[in-house]
Amino acid sequence: MIEAVGLTKRYGDKTAVYNLSFQVRPGAVTGFLGPNGSGKSTTMRMILGLDNPTAGRVTIGGYPYRNLPNAPRQVGALLDAKAVHGGRSARNHLLSLAQLSGIPARRVDEVLGVVGLHDVARRRSKGFSLGMGQRLGIAAALLGDPQVLLFDEPVNGLDPEGILWVRNLMKALAAEGRTVFVSSHLMSEMALTADHLIVIGRGQLLADMSVTDFISANSADFARVRTPDTEPQQREKLSAAITEAGGHVLPEQDGALRVTGLALPRISDVAHDAGVRLWELSPHQASLEEAYMRMTQGAVDYRSTTDQKAGLQQPLPPGAQPPVPVPGQGQPGWYAPPPPQQGGQPFAAPQGAPVPAPAGPYGAPGTPGAAAGAPAPNPYAQPAPQAPQAPPGPAPAAPPAAPPTAPAAPSTAPTADLTKPEDAR
Repeated sequence: MIEAVGLTKRYGDKTAVYNLSFQVRPGAVTGFLGPNGSGKSTTMRMILGLDNPTAGRVTIGGYPYRNLPNAPRQVGALLDAKAVHGGRSARNHLLSLAQLSGIPARRVDEVLGVVGLHDVARRRSKGFSLGMGQRLGIAAALLGDPQVLLFDEPVNGLDPEGILWVRNLMKALAAEGRTVFVSSHLMSEMALTADHLIVIGRGQLLADMSVTDFISANSADFARVRTPDTEPQQREKLSAAITEAGGHVLPEQDGALRVTGLALPRISDVAHDAGVRLWELSPHQASLEEAYMRMTQGAVDYRSTTDQKAGLQQPLPPGAQPPVPVPGQGQPGWYAPPPPQQGGQPFAAPQGAPVPAPAGPYGAPGTPGAAAGAPAPNPYAQPAPQAPQAPPGPAPAAPPAAPPTAPAAPSTAPTADLTKPEDAR
């Protein structure tokens, strides 16, 4: 059994845990809940002797952790799944822990099989996924077959099959008479796993009770009643009858009625006596998440707000039209459509549309009228001088090119004509 009495921990001017007292009894899975920064991890570290309390004390089986003989064989814990030497294999990591605690080596192979890592026992742990690291941490906690187990977020990173396995493992360990203390933020999973809850907020105890009592104490059960939608007078008649019988009625947005203060059989009798037909009469019980949120709403340190986006939108230039919203954009499951493809080429022009000129070497338009498939011009060739534009009229015929063997005629021009072939200059 774990027992904390007046546990307090301060870090400078910040009080992480204040006057915390509770008991974690064997034979049940005890959930440890609280918002981020409420002191859950600090409390677990003080239980394991990793942090010294400023005031108060915490014991395991009546002894502080540091005074337990061969503590790893009596207490197993998973606080940080990443606290593993990445260069070691999974088996060598567990083997080193076993040798330090006097645990036989055969136990290493046993726990590797229990957590499902037997096939990757020789792999280095630095290549493990988050879920595999969690399994390795659970294996280290089970290594000494301890009677007291502490787990901090044990299902973090696990797939649904792994979460189900951890749930069944926790229940099986508690059924053997062990003390199981589990911290988690998954309310739906904790509702299926835990038998008892310890809830803290800002370092102080908020609740210490069973899951059923916690939900009942922090939520209001009600009955949902619906009358025929085509007969609104039936709903008004039923509301008056329930109010007269001592119940409380609140209308809901979909036309149903939320009734409190009367049991379901009594509501049915009232409706029968009033001659009202019912389309729905169902009980509603709050979930653990609803009850938890209601209790801890005043103990949340990091509360998010709505993004107002004030001053971030750039004004449109004069004459510009606002973008047209795409139907479905921003909704779950929406993806941008792929670019149109024709003939295997993306962004191909539609049939019948004018084909643009081929691009030049640096994205500039190529020579107009160039045939498709013509080689791109040399980007490093010396540009030819621009000739004066001729007046509008028929284009003159091009002079015949000089044969390659003919000697170049002396030119009277001051500079060489770069438009002629090199061997004709």
